[in-house]
Amino acid sequence: MSVRLDHGKEELDEVHEINVTPFIDVILVLLIIFMIAAPLATVDISVELPSSTAEQQPRPEKPIYLTVKPDLSLSVGEEPVTRDRLSASLDQVTNGDKQTRIFLRADKVVPYGELMEVMNLLRAAGFLKVALVGLEKNS
Repeated sequence: MSVRLDHGKEELDEVHEINVTPFIDVILVLLIIFMIAAPLATVDISVELPSSTAEQQPRPEKPIYLTVKPDLSLSVGEEPVTRDRLSASLDQVTNGDKQTRIFLRADKVVPYGELMEVMNLLRAAGFLKVALVGLEKNS
């Protein structure tokens, strides 16, 4: 039993088709490299949050302001309120309507963690519509 590998020609025929398999392999490897490298290329930068250039939104007729003062005390409107009485005070002002938007404003020196704690108190009280109030910056 024998096999003949020679077809009788000395020259090989030219192949006019491109083999795309290695090309696809290279592209997939590059895709994986870029997918891994892209999130690592982001850089954290410090930002100042107190002022905003956002367009002014129309105010409701009677907005409800929750203020965090520099000494970390809270006020609903003009009335001071303790953190444990915040939910009851907001229920009284909004007549129990949890869909009312609460405008949260804080002094510039209030730490970000304290502001988040107040937002967590609002969420725990059932008030999910919270608007942050800042200074308008004229461009």
